[in-house]
Amino acid sequence: MNILPGNTVGIDLGTTYSTIAQLNTDGVPVALQNSEQRTITPSVVLLGEDGKVIVGPSPERMAIENPKNIIEAIKRQMGNKDFFVVYQGKRLTPEFISALILKKLKQDAEAALKATGGGVAGDGTVVNAVITVPYYFNDVRRKATQDAGKIAGLNVIDIINEPTAATLAYAWSKGELGRKDLASKEKTIMVYDLGGGTFDATVVRYTPTNFRVLATDGDVMLGGLDWTRRVVDHVAEQFQRKHKEDPREDPESLMMLTLDCEQAKRDLSGKSQTPINISYHGKNLTVSISRQDFERITGDLMQRTRDTAELVMQQAGVDKGELDAVVLVGGSTYMPVVETMLTEVTGVAPTRDVSPEEAVAQGAAIHAAILEARQTGGDSRLAQAVISRLRSVATTDVNSHSLGIKITDPANKTRKINHIMIPKNTAVPHKVTQKFVTNSANQTRVHLCVLEGDASDPDACTTIGDFRITGLPANLPAGSPVEVTYAYDKNGRIEVSGRELTGKTEASIEIDRAAGLTNDNVDAFESLATEYQVE
Repeated sequence: MNILPGNTVGIDLGTTYSTIAQLNTDGVPVALQNSEQRTITPSVVLLGEDGKVIVGPSPERMAIENPKNIIEAIKRQMGNKDFFVVYQGKRLTPEFISALILKKLKQDAEAALKATGGGVAGDGTVVNAVITVPYYFNDVRRKATQDAGKIAGLNVIDIINEPTAATLAYAWSKGELGRKDLASKEKTIMVYDLGGGTFDATVVRYTPTNFRVLATDGDVMLGGLDWTRRVVDHVAEQFQRKHKEDPREDPESLMMLTLDCEQAKRDLSGKSQTPINISYHGKNLTVSISRQDFERITGDLMQRTRDTAELVMQQAGVDKGELDAVVLVGGSTYMPVVETMLTEVTGVAPTRDVSPEEAVAQGAAIHAAILEARQTGGDSRLAQAVISRLRSVATTDVNSHSLGIKITDPANKTRKINHIMIPKNTAVPHKVTQKFVTNSANQTRVHLCVLEGDASDPDACTTIGDFRITGLPANLPAGSPVEVTYAYDKNGRIEVSGRELTGKTEASIEIDRAAGLTNDNVDAFESLATEYQVE
């Protein structure tokens, strides 16, 4: 993607909070303040009755609004073609709702830059953006994120994985990034990223000029929201036992209870105990919850992150005590139990050398500056010494989901299985060729179905593309060879080709985040976004 004139930023589009950052003229990644003078913006959208959209409304404002007009955790729906919200007679997709959040970030960042001299480009306009996603986002979710950026009026120059961004920010904070004089000094770190709605654990090995992901795993449906919901259920059940009514049944009551439990969860990071007051239908109850209670009722959630952390260490070939650092990312890492658990698992006390809420956006800003320095030749107000350091940095990622092909099970001809061609955690770019055979005599075509996922059952995987080799030779016997090649490049593009070796007939498909919205859909939503006043 070409970089256009204007400021280039990095954006952490989070489930519960989002942040936008830029490398300033001194080469320091800085999170930009919003109109409320904060560096984090709640990823909450309030669709007003008058057509006015408020992004990040205060709890007080949310308390007086119809809960049906409040959209939270939209990141969990990214790429879900069946999810939509009807507003003013229009069906709004997750991409469009996310674009409203991005539009707010863009507006506020431009105001902040203009107030301080216009940013690196000097004119204050935000044009280009690198947007982050969880490592475990599949191709469909990544495409949806890219579309959201375009709808918001951004030139999305790259989608980068959150742990990679956090690693860039960590190395920069240590004064290591781009230092050719330190190029042989290698470190291995774990990035433990527990945000509001998603979770990743990633092991990265890096020198100041080269970053290589060794292993990653995670869950796009696990985050601080789930801890909060456990507290909601805990106190609601106590209220129900006493008053025989459930405050979760009323949307307004549930929203207020959720806000109170969210605050209680945060309070327990610094206190051993906190009260939660519930009022419903004129009845009241105060429930006192201790940190011990909180950790007990959410213990299985924490265990899931522990299992993942242990798994990626095993896959990376790293034993306890061998990591150079464990980097905490995401607001949910402030829970004290996170540090205790990670110290037990890794043998290393986690570090807060980067801001858990800002590190991902700062790393995205660094990555954006690297791309800009390579393309523009340093045509900005960045110091030349900084530009030189940026140009020397290279990253190597891995694919977070296996890529496979649907074939007939050799052991059971009546069923189909997912045959994995490129296993997850394979360094990209990667290319592999394997031979298969036709199923029956006189086949006239071969259907190749490209799957994303690790399950053996194709129905448990995501179909990301399919194509056919047609015009096979007449009288082709069963068992005739077919050669299939999978190529996965560093930009996330997947090319699959098939070749029937008897008649030399071949076909191919390139998968470039092709699922989700069409170009026409994106253009229509981009036009619609200009109609809404976002605050």
